[in-house]
Amino acid sequence: MEESSEAYDDHDMNPPISWEDHQRHSMEERVECLRRKIKYYFMNPCEKYHARGRKPWKLMLQIVKIAIITVQLVSFGLSNQMVVTFKEENLMTFKHIFLKDYVDGGMDTYAVYKQAYVYDHIEYIIAQYGLLRNNTVGNHEYEKNGSSYTPLLLCQEFYRNGSIYPGTETFEIDAHVETECLEVYPVVPLSLRDTLQNFELHFKRLLSLKITFVVKAINLQTVRYRELPDCYDFTVIITFRNQAHSGRMKIDLETDVDINECKDWKVIGASERKVYLTVMFDCLVLITCLTSFALCTRSVIKGILLMFEYIHHCKTRSGEDVPWSDRLEFVNGWYILIIVSDTLTIVGSILKMEIQSKVLTSYDVCSIFLGTGTMFVWIGVIRYMGYFKKYNILILTLRAAFPNVIRFICCAGIIYISYCFCGWIVIGPYHEKFRTLNTVSECLFSLINGDDMFPTFKDMKQKSSLVWIFSRVYLYTFVSLFIYMILSLFITIITDTYDTVKQQESGVPISDLQKFLSVCKDLPNSGVYRLEKSNSCFFTCCIDRCNNPQQRLTSEA
Repeated sequence: MEESSEAYDDHDMNPPISWEDHQRHSMEERVECLRRKIKYYFMNPCEKYHARGRKPWKLMLQIVKIAIITVQLVSFGLSNQMVVTFKEENLMTFKHIFLKDYVDGGMDTYAVYKQAYVYDHIEYIIAQYGLLRNNTVGNHEYEKNGSSYTPLLLCQEFYRNGSIYPGTETFEIDAHVETECLEVYPVVPLSLRDTLQNFELHFKRLLSLKITFVVKAINLQTVRYRELPDCYDFTVIITFRNQAHSGRMKIDLETDVDINECKDWKVIGASERKVYLTVMFDCLVLITCLTSFALCTRSVIKGILLMFEYIHHCKTRSGEDVPWSDRLEFVNGWYILIIVSDTLTIVGSILKMEIQSKVLTSYDVCSIFLGTGTMFVWIGVIRYMGYFKKYNILILTLRAAFPNVIRFICCAGIIYISYCFCGWIVIGPYHEKFRTLNTVSECLFSLINGDDMFPTFKDMKQKSSLVWIFSRVYLYTFVSLFIYMILSLFITIITDTYDTVKQQESGVPISDLQKFLSVCKDLPNSGVYRLEKSNSCFFTCCIDRCNNPQQRLTSEA
């Protein structure tokens, strides 16, 4: 009897939990678990290590990746520098060999003004082309098509028919353009006069005269660095421009370069070991970037799934939709940047391996991929600097100000483009820096930065007083508007954003997501973030109900 009375006393002191209280307690457990999951997602690698004991593999992988990608870029840059140097020096060589009386830096003013001078320059080019093998100090050679050499092409473009009489201010012209070409072989022993005898230039109707030929060369400087040399095809194009018919025929020399794998080669005294080591190192970069790509993609997917879970919680508890600003908090922009960087580096590494094995020669495309990928990798270093409080305020300010800065640039860009069009059409005929839209944009951008300001005012020609006065009003209003007003507004946007971030750093929650997380006061090293703990909290209600069937029956009764 005493035991039964004691049991009744215990039952009175611990009354059974009602079903509503049990459901409320289970819901609070789920909300707390969600709060901890979200808070754990926003922790830095060090805090995650204290929270769950996981080593920061992604952090260590990114540090290793930065090192090896930088080494890869430097190696490719040194190799690409030899290619660029070889191209530029050959271009300079062709100018000195084929252009009569050429002086370094004189291409802007290199022109002819008499018909006899045009013929003299054509004869000089053909003569130098025939003596190329004897004159050049390089390893240049003519191109062969089978057993015969590829000829030099001398082509003129002119109006089909025309009668032009400036003295009487009359003309008759057929706007259709015809092309007439002459082939000159380098080894045929004909005099230049005989070669050009049947080739008459129609100066009154002449639009342009082009001399085109191909010169082959081999870049032997790579042998010193244990790299196989490439074979180059230089398509030399010498153009006499006469579209304006102003009496000044400008001469330009350009080259189109094709890089090919040499058909037959033999290198004595050097091994291919470095080539294989470079390819193995590129494979290491590929594996590292693929691993980083997989880990960052997984983290982005986890963040998106967590975002949907948070949205479902908000709709279930309060019926309110989550604003986009809170949704984007779950999409880690740094991970997106790393994914883009890994993609670019993977493509660039594959191209580099193909170039190294002489399958491709796309140096420019490979440079764009590797350069952009390395740039994004180093920009990603800023993410880890944000773990320090003094640096984090700068990063948060840049991130928070970015949307407003983009809107501001769009508005200011409209004003900037309007000034570009106006300056090009009005001031262009009287100012060298306003001749094209590209140079107008470069000039105005320099004025915004306070550069080249006095020469821009000074170089304005005073042939038209009206345009000269307009140019002064144009330049003064542009400088005043952009330097004193628009740049000041730009600084104000950054300052206001900085104040907002400082308020947020002071501990005052701003967004609904921050208010939701501010309830959780658990520290990373408290132990509540452990996997066993976090997993069990989702099944607390089920475990409690299975362990306490008597309470369940009592509550149902």
